[in-house]
Amino acid sequence: MKADLKRDIATYTARRGTFSVVTVEPAQFLMVDGHGDPNTAPVYADALASLYPLAYTLKFLSKRELDRDYGVMPLEGLWWSDDLEAFTTARDKSRWDWTLLNLVPGWLTSEHVEAARASVARKGGAPLLDAVRLEPFDEGLCVQTLHVGSYDDEAPVLAALHDEFVPSQGLRMTGKHHEIYLSDARRTAPEKLRTILRQPVARDASA
Repeated sequence: MKADLKRDIATYTARRGTFSVVTVEPAQFLMVDGHGDPNTAPVYADALASLYPLAYTLKFLSKRELDRDYGVMPLEGLWWSDDLEAFTTARDKSRWDWTLLNLVPGWLTSEHVEAARASVARKGGAPLLDAVRLEPFDEGLCVQTLHVGSYDDEAPVLAALHDEFVPSQGLRMTGKHHEIYLSDARRTAPEKLRTILRQPVARDASA
Protein backbone atom coordinates (compact mmCIF):
# COMPACT_ATOMS: atom_id res chain seq x y z
CA MET A 1 0.00 0.00 0.00
CA LYS A 2 1.05 3.59 -0.59
CA ALA A 3 1.93 5.29 2.70
CA ASP A 4 0.22 8.62 3.39
CA LEU A 5 2.73 10.25 5.72
CA LYS A 6 0.85 13.55 5.84
CA ARG A 7 -2.19 11.72 7.19
CA ASP A 8 -0.23 9.49 9.53
CA ILE A 9 1.80 12.25 11.20
CA ALA A 10 -0.63 14.20 13.39
CA THR A 11 1.35 17.44 13.37
CA TYR A 12 0.75 17.90 9.63
CA THR A 13 -2.73 19.13 10.52
CA ALA A 14 -3.61 22.35 12.33
CA ARG A 15 -6.69 24.47 12.99
CA ARG A 16 -7.25 27.96 11.67
CA GLY A 17 -7.67 30.59 14.35
CA THR A 18 -6.27 28.34 17.11
CA PHE A 19 -2.77 28.11 18.52
CA SER A 20 -2.04 24.53 19.58
CA VAL A 21 0.88 23.30 21.68
CA VAL A 22 2.15 20.07 20.10
CA THR A 23 5.13 17.74 20.33
CA VAL A 24 6.68 17.13 16.93
CA GLU A 25 8.30 13.74 16.55
CA PRO A 26 11.87 13.52 15.18
CA ALA A 27 12.13 12.92 11.45
CA GLN A 28 14.66 13.12 8.63
CA PHE A 29 14.54 15.65 5.84
CA LEU A 30 16.16 16.63 2.60
CA MET A 31 17.45 20.16 3.29
CA VAL A 32 18.99 22.97 1.29
CA ASP A 33 19.97 26.43 2.58
CA GLY A 34 19.77 29.90 1.08
CA HIS A 35 19.38 33.63 1.65
CA GLY A 36 17.19 36.35 0.18
CA ASP A 37 13.73 37.09 -1.11
CA PRO A 38 12.10 33.84 -2.28
CA ASN A 39 10.20 35.80 -4.93
CA THR A 40 13.29 37.23 -6.60
CA ALA A 41 16.47 35.46 -5.42
CA PRO A 42 17.71 33.03 -8.12
CA VAL A 43 19.06 30.73 -5.41
CA TYR A 44 15.53 30.03 -4.19
CA ALA A 45 14.39 28.85 -7.62
CA ASP A 46 17.58 26.80 -7.92
CA ALA A 47 16.91 25.22 -4.53
CA LEU A 48 13.41 24.15 -5.58
CA ALA A 49 14.73 22.88 -8.91
CA SER A 50 17.12 20.64 -6.99
CA LEU A 51 15.04 19.56 -3.99
CA TYR A 52 11.99 18.30 -5.87
CA PRO A 53 13.73 16.12 -8.49
CA LEU A 54 15.69 14.46 -5.71
CA ALA A 55 12.56 13.94 -3.59
CA TYR A 56 10.60 12.34 -6.43
CA THR A 57 13.52 10.21 -7.62
CA LEU A 58 13.90 8.96 -4.05
CA LYS A 59 10.19 8.09 -3.91
CA PHE A 60 10.39 6.04 -7.12
CA LEU A 61 13.57 4.34 -5.92
CA SER A 62 11.75 3.31 -2.74
CA LYS A 63 8.83 1.94 -4.72
CA ARG A 64 11.01 0.10 -7.23
CA GLU A 65 13.74 -1.30 -4.99
CA LEU A 66 12.04 -1.62 -1.61
CA ASP A 67 8.43 -2.12 -2.71
CA ARG A 68 7.47 0.73 -0.36
CA ASP A 69 5.57 3.58 -1.99
CA TYR A 70 4.65 6.90 -0.38
CA GLY A 71 3.38 10.32 -1.31
CA VAL A 72 6.04 13.00 -1.51
CA MET A 73 5.53 15.32 1.44
CA PRO A 74 4.75 19.06 1.22
CA LEU A 75 7.46 21.64 0.88
CA GLU A 76 8.52 23.14 4.20
CA GLY A 77 10.72 26.08 5.12
CA LEU A 78 12.63 27.37 8.11
CA TRP A 79 12.89 31.16 8.04
CA TRP A 80 14.86 33.61 10.15
CA SER A 81 16.70 36.91 10.17
CA ASP A 82 19.29 38.45 12.43
CA ASP A 83 16.75 41.24 12.95
CA LEU A 84 13.43 39.71 14.08
CA GLU A 85 11.55 42.85 13.00
CA ALA A 86 12.75 42.32 9.42
CA PHE A 87 10.88 39.04 9.54
CA THR A 88 7.72 39.71 11.55
CA THR A 89 6.93 43.41 10.97
CA ALA A 90 8.91 44.97 8.16
CA ARG A 91 8.81 41.71 6.15
CA ASP A 92 12.06 42.68 4.44
CA LYS A 93 12.51 39.41 2.56
CA SER A 94 15.86 40.42 1.12
CA ARG A 95 17.28 39.99 4.63
CA TRP A 96 15.84 36.55 5.29
CA ASP A 97 17.78 33.31 5.62
CA TRP A 98 16.02 30.04 4.93
CA THR A 99 16.26 26.29 4.76
CA LEU A 100 13.89 24.38 2.50
CA LEU A 101 12.89 20.92 3.71
CA ASN A 102 11.14 17.81 2.47
CA LEU A 103 10.40 14.95 4.88
CA VAL A 104 11.83 11.56 3.95
CA PRO A 105 10.41 8.36 5.48
CA GLY A 106 12.58 6.67 8.08
CA TRP A 107 13.11 3.49 6.08
CA LEU A 108 15.26 5.35 3.57
CA THR A 109 18.97 5.85 4.25
CA SER A 110 21.76 8.11 3.11
CA GLU A 111 22.78 5.37 0.65
CA HIS A 112 19.35 5.58 -0.99
CA VAL A 113 19.66 9.36 -1.19
CA GLU A 114 23.06 9.11 -2.86
CA ALA A 115 21.72 6.63 -5.41
CA ALA A 116 18.85 9.00 -6.16
CA ARG A 117 21.26 11.95 -6.36
CA ALA A 118 23.38 10.14 -8.94
CA SER A 119 20.27 9.47 -11.03
CA VAL A 120 19.20 13.12 -10.92
CA ALA A 121 22.74 14.28 -11.76
CA ARG A 122 22.74 12.19 -14.93
CA LYS A 123 19.62 14.02 -16.12
CA GLY A 124 20.95 17.50 -15.28
CA GLY A 125 18.95 20.61 -14.50
CA ALA A 126 19.35 20.55 -10.70
CA PRO A 127 21.86 23.35 -10.04
CA LEU A 128 22.10 22.92 -6.25
CA LEU A 129 21.89 19.14 -6.20
CA ASP A 130 25.20 18.75 -4.37
CA ALA A 131 24.03 21.19 -1.68
CA VAL A 132 20.95 19.12 -0.74
CA ARG A 133 21.62 17.02 2.35
CA LEU A 134 19.76 14.40 4.38
CA GLU A 135 19.61 15.43 8.03
CA PRO A 136 17.65 14.48 11.16
CA PHE A 137 15.51 17.22 12.68
CA ASP A 138 13.93 17.18 16.14
CA GLU A 139 11.82 20.23 16.98
CA GLY A 140 10.08 18.79 20.02
CA LEU A 141 7.64 21.17 21.73
CA CYS A 142 6.05 23.66 19.30
CA VAL A 143 3.11 26.01 18.87
CA GLN A 144 1.36 25.88 15.52
CA THR A 145 -1.70 27.14 13.70
CA LEU A 146 -3.18 27.04 10.20
CA HIS A 147 -2.96 30.26 8.21
CA VAL A 148 -5.30 30.63 5.24
CA GLY A 149 -4.34 33.45 2.90
CA SER A 150 -1.38 35.16 1.32
CA TYR A 151 2.07 34.63 2.77
CA ASP A 152 2.29 38.43 3.07
CA ASP A 153 -0.67 38.39 5.47
CA GLU A 154 1.08 36.23 8.06
CA ALA A 155 2.53 39.12 10.10
CA PRO A 156 -0.49 39.69 12.42
CA VAL A 157 -0.73 35.95 13.12
CA LEU A 158 2.96 35.76 13.94
CA ALA A 159 2.75 38.83 16.16
CA ALA A 160 -0.13 37.24 18.11
CA LEU A 161 1.80 33.98 18.42
CA HIS A 162 5.10 35.59 19.49
CA ASP A 163 3.85 38.46 21.66
CA GLU A 164 0.63 37.10 23.14
CA PHE A 165 0.14 33.34 23.06
CA VAL A 166 3.69 32.16 23.78
CA PRO A 167 4.25 34.30 26.90
CA SER A 168 0.69 33.72 28.12
CA GLN A 169 1.35 29.98 28.22
CA GLY A 170 4.61 30.25 30.17
CA LEU A 171 6.64 29.46 27.06
CA ARG A 172 9.61 31.01 25.31
CA MET A 173 10.63 30.73 21.68
CA THR A 174 13.66 28.54 21.01
CA GLY A 175 14.01 27.73 17.31
CA LYS A 176 13.40 29.00 13.81
CA HIS A 177 10.03 29.91 12.37
CA HIS A 178 8.75 26.91 10.41
CA GLU A 179 6.19 26.89 7.59
CA ILE A 180 4.56 23.86 5.97
CA TYR A 181 2.99 24.59 2.58
CA LEU A 182 -0.14 22.49 2.23
CA SER A 183 -1.11 24.28 -1.01
CA ASP A 184 0.72 24.55 -4.33
CA ALA A 185 1.30 28.27 -4.74
CA ARG A 186 1.51 27.85 -8.52
CA ARG A 187 -2.07 26.57 -8.70
CA THR A 188 -3.79 28.23 -5.73
CA ALA A 189 -5.15 31.78 -5.38
CA PRO A 190 -3.23 33.72 -2.71
CA GLU A 191 -6.32 34.10 -0.50
CA LYS A 192 -6.80 30.31 -0.45
CA LEU A 193 -3.25 29.24 0.38
CA ARG A 194 -3.12 26.92 3.41
CA THR A 195 0.07 27.08 5.47
CA ILE A 196 0.92 25.62 8.86
CA LEU A 197 2.87 28.18 10.88
CA ARG A 198 5.00 26.54 13.57
CA GLN A 199 7.24 27.94 16.29
CA PRO A 200 9.48 25.74 18.49
CA VAL A 201 9.19 26.65 22.18
CA ALA A 202 10.31 25.59 25.64
CA ARG A 203 8.78 25.91 29.07
CA ASP A 204 9.90 29.15 30.69
CA ALA A 205 11.46 28.23 34.01
CA SER A 206 10.83 31.74 35.34
CA ALA A 207 7.09 31.58 34.61
